[in-house]
Amino acid sequence: MTDGSAAPLSPPTLHDVAREAGVSVATASRALNGSSRNVRSENVSRVRAAAAKLNYEPHLSAQAIAKGSTRTVALVVRDVADPYFSAIAAGVVQAAEAAGLIVTMAVADGSPERELEIVRTLRGQRPKVIIVTGSRIEGTGLRETLVEELAEYRTAGGRVVLISQRDLPFATVTVDNRGGAAALARALLGVGYRRFAVFHAAPEIRTSRERHEGFLAELAAAGAPEPLAVETGFTRTGGYEAARRLVERGFEDVEAVFAVNDVMAIGAMTALRDAGVLPGADLGVAGFDDIDSAMDVRPALTSVAVPLREAGLSAMRLALSDDGSGDGSGEAGVRLPAEVVLRESTPPRRPG
Repeated sequence: MTDGSAAPLSPPTLHDVAREAGVSVATASRALNGSSRNVRSENVSRVRAAAAKLNYEPHLSAQAIAKGSTRTVALVVRDVADPYFSAIAAGVVQAAEAAGLIVTMAVADGSPERELEIVRTLRGQRPKVIIVTGSRIEGTGLRETLVEELAEYRTAGGRVVLISQRDLPFATVTVDNRGGAAALARALLGVGYRRFAVFHAAPEIRTSRERHEGFLAELAAAGAPEPLAVETGFTRTGGYEAARRLVERGFEDVEAVFAVNDVMAIGAMTALRDAGVLPGADLGVAGFDDIDSAMDVRPALTSVAVPLREAGLSAMRLALSDDGSGDGSGEAGVRLPAEVVLRESTPPRRPG
């Protein structure tokens, strides 16, 4: 027999408050965490009324986070061994130490599911700041869940910053991926290259797609032939495999390879040498990011320089500023430039 009592109701969430008020989760978060400068007053009133009606309370201790009793910055990266993320982390650590904060790091390994799991865990650990880095990956169906988790954390007094595409409603440091790739295409055309292969990752990985699209658009505008596209992993191994496949296919119709990041380009150069093909002499190779290793390989790698350490510094500045809990509406963001650096891996070609 049962005692007839109803099952206990689960506590209301920020999503419930947003739905009751008829606003987005991000707007509800800003209205409740005191960062309502860019929220219309009527929406603030509706959100607060909805929260009171539902007896909503943030899941975390807002006072503990706001007062900084946890002096930590949680940095979520795709791959700790990737020099791209190591350079970003160096900037985050430099700025955090200057502010008397300690950085902890978690590795999502390129998995949106793992990224969401990490964020959920971090909420319980109450860091002062969460910085999420790496390309957004589309088509996983997890975007709204991640937004709600981060918005709940922000409502409780935490700060959220992304180093990625401007896709989620939080302060974001972005890289000019399309513009940088277009500039690289112009530079390579300018030194005599016209026939290319592009080593790129799956289109769901937005960083790869943006760089690929920028490169293609500039070639098309210049009337150059459409390049050969080779889809592969967004890693050094992926670049190696793509170059191996290109050599097996034959590359008589290709003058240079553009790999959409430097680690892919370096992997490709290794595969070419293993096959007896000399990078820079038999086939030009270019990458993107200008990691430190781009100068160490031989020949030195042509790349698109991104100020990666500055990305980490900028993320911390955003996190500790009044805009650190921004909603992505434009006032809380930094766009980093990308500049082409031509090196020996793409020497000028003689006409004909």
